Amino acid sequence: MTAATHSPLFPRVPETADAVLDGLDPEQREVATALHGPVCVLAGAGTGKTRAITHRIAYGVRAGVLPPSSVLAVTFTNRAAGEMRGRLRQLGAGGVQARTFHSAALRQLQFFWPKAIGGPLPRLVERKAQLVAEAAARCRVRLDRNELRDVTAEIEWAKVTQTVPADYPAAVARSRRDAPRDPAEIGQLYAMYEQLKGERSVIDFEDVLLLTVGILQDRLDIAEQIRRQYQHFVVDEYQDVSPLQQRLLELWLGERDSLCVVGDASQTIYSFTGATPDHLLDFRGRHPHATVVKLVRDYRSTPQVVHLANGLLDQARGRAADARLELVSQRERGPEPVYTEYGDEPAEAEGTARRVRDLIASGVPAGEIAVLYRINAQSEVYEQALADAGVPYQLRGAERFFERQEVREAGAALRGAARFGANDALLDGAEDLPAQVRAVLSGHGWSSRPPAGSGAVRDRWESLAALARLADDFAAARPGATLSDLVAELDERAAAQHAPTVQGVTLASLHAAKGLEWDAVFLVGLTDGMLPITYAKTDAQVEEERRLLYVGVTRARVHLTLSWALSRSPGGRPGRVPSRFLKGLRPGSGSRGTGHGAAAGGIERGGSGPSGEGARRRPRGPVRCRVCGTTLTEAGAMKLLRCEDCPSDMDEGLYERLRDWRAVRAHELGQPAYCVFTDKTLMAIAERVPGSGGELAVIAGVGARKLDRFGADVLAICAGEDPDEEGAASAEDV
Repeated sequence: MTAATHSPLFPRVPETADAVLDGLDPEQREVATALHGPVCVLAGAGTGKTRAITHRIAYGVRAGVLPPSSVLAVTFTNRAAGEMRGRLRQLGAGGVQARTFHSAALRQLQFFWPKAIGGPLPRLVERKAQLVAEAAARCRVRLDRNELRDVTAEIEWAKVTQTVPADYPAAVARSRRDAPRDPAEIGQLYAMYEQLKGERSVIDFEDVLLLTVGILQDRLDIAEQIRRQYQHFVVDEYQDVSPLQQRLLELWLGERDSLCVVGDASQTIYSFTGATPDHLLDFRGRHPHATVVKLVRDYRSTPQVVHLANGLLDQARGRAADARLELVSQRERGPEPVYTEYGDEPAEAEGTARRVRDLIASGVPAGEIAVLYRINAQSEVYEQALADAGVPYQLRGAERFFERQEVREAGAALRGAARFGANDALLDGAEDLPAQVRAVLSGHGWSSRPPAGSGAVRDRWESLAALARLADDFAAARPGATLSDLVAELDERAAAQHAPTVQGVTLASLHAAKGLEWDAVFLVGLTDGMLPITYAKTDAQVEEERRLLYVGVTRARVHLTLSWALSRSPGGRPGRVPSRFLKGLRPGSGSRGTGHGAAAGGIERGGSGPSGEGARRRPRGPVRCRVCGTTLTEAGAMKLLRCEDCPSDMDEGLYERLRDWRAVRAHELGQPAYCVFTDKTLMAIAERVPGSGGELAVIAGVGARKLDRFGADVLAICAGEDPDEEGAASAEDV
């Protein structure tokens, strides 16, 4: 038993509180020891955020600062909560509650409902689709299975954004959201759904949060009882918090600020569910004295993968881009990412399967390889290619293509048409095989134009469109083939892919890959129209598509392959172009845009300025525009201490001299220019023209380390002098 206890499966529990800190890097250690006041951890992909926050909790518990029963750690999935509890036990901090928002709220609701409302808690309906269907029937609205899923998802979105039925159409218009049906009609269905729940005394998943919020708002005595129980909060994946979850968190906290949040705005990819990074990005504005720690040491990926990930975000725009983190790989060098262009989709799938087979032959386990795509309908061609290559695979987050209900239904319809086609009016006038298939599929939801927006209706259409394209390819390969021949081909494909699931290569959508990692990742189908997807029309939607690709890139530890096909089928017109997100990154695609300066790693202590001679404390409280007095919340505006559209008194000549100096220093250091100072920081310097180290130190983006490295040069330039060459920073300083 002793040997087993010390095995990797049963690691030794640290003997002391200080031993909990062993093995943490400086920034992770800062997270672990920042036990008081608000703390914001900006953690890039692969930087060990879970390690940092679990060691923070464990260190606080073992040091006697955080009583285990007073800590509530909140995350978004039961899997993540279970992993956190396991790590805490291994660190000697058992007894800490680690739960999802919903499970924590449900426990509180079950306990306090009799006291607050009286009687037992209404029954929880875990699957609301049946009630939505009944609401539609009462409203005399016909919904097929996929429309039902989409309307249900819209009701969930409305509830987590705290939108009541009457306000739903206006909320959709404000958010520029693509509703699956007329917003007024969905608002009517939403109202009837709520009425049905009331009649039957049942609640749904979102009601758990809404009712808990309602009780805590109305009953101060209950709120105080919960606040006495839980005094310290940790929230993981904070970029995915919805407005409703944020409101619940605020009620748990009350007037206290013992809160640690962890997130990465660059990994916000679930806005369609109501998630928003605004709470993470606004944290410093709500808590001016917060300690902000940036984790940028990437322990997952090689420098080559990290360089591509950084370059991808370097072109990003918007609020999340302003807060992006520049990752620094801690691994040894690896192979360069591979960019591959194929003539058509089948060639891309076959080429990917060959590369996968070669990797497995070289010693990479099949379970450490993933093929990632934008939508689930893309999986079929890769399922087939891997099966043909004899490579085992498993699907994550979706059914196998031929097991999807719409594909099974379409297959049955095609089989019937093949058998009784002569008597089928649907086939009248459909002379060739592709036309016959489209005629049959039109009765199951396929049309020549895709439905607007995303959701289950779009997913269904994509699956049927894949069958239509397969019919085109089959007819081109076998002129004269009949509908019966196609059905036989479909049956053979389905049989080949119905083998028992084994440990193999992972096939998954980019959304389903979030939180996972592999030694080798293949990102496929990277064309404009697929990534970004065609229905991403606004700037915000396109930027979320960019972040989705970033998530895909950062899943790879060592091997990364990115590919696209110029046409859909062999011999087709090569009209496709590679994803615009790869411009400037893949060879031969032009220069890369400079984008925004990234945030370097490090620590910003709450409200305090950098150390160093002449440094002084930063002003506390809300940051206001020095021109118009408006409270500032945007990171760039806070750096300039003025609204972006307020008049600037910048010394243009000084700004240009600072840029020239920065270019020289960056070249000497072998670093991008923004690693010296970002454009916004140079603008702030040129506007305020500091005359001392103290005046320079309080400019956001300078900090103690950069003050020490570059302060003398910058002050000399501001004074109209040439910087001292002997004071230049060395490469080793960076």
